[in-house]
Amino acid sequence: VQLQASGGGLVQAGDSLRLSCASSGRTFSGYTLAWFRQPAGKEREFVAALKPTNSNAFYADSVKGRFTISRDNAKSTLYLQMNSLQPEDTAVYYCSASRTIIHSNLGVPSAYAYWGQGTLVTVSS
Repeated sequence: VQLQASGGGLVQAGDSLRLSCASSGRTFSGYTLAWFRQPAGKEREFVAALKPTNSNAFYADSVKGRFTISRDNAKSTLYLQMNSLQPEDTAVYYCSASRTIIHSNLGVPSAYAYWGQGTLVTVSS
């Protein structure tokens, strides 16, 4: 699975942005998909994950109620709708995929085998 993230940019606080992550090659319908982010100088942190069935989505507390993760298996694309963006959301955002992952590892970067290249989101105050 090869992943390509896009959609980042510079926005103001309170704005919305939608990130996309397209998969080339093998379909990812059976994969758990996730978004992580890495602020400058900090470690990569979990944002949201989506199990193969769309109803099972999980979010970091910091984004719950503002971000929505979704997938379109027909288009092999993962999305992250980000609303009410704040300066602390500034980071490089990465999409990731795992064929086999246990629930307790959803927020663990090393549990994901496939990664996109990252897209920068900058939120100005």
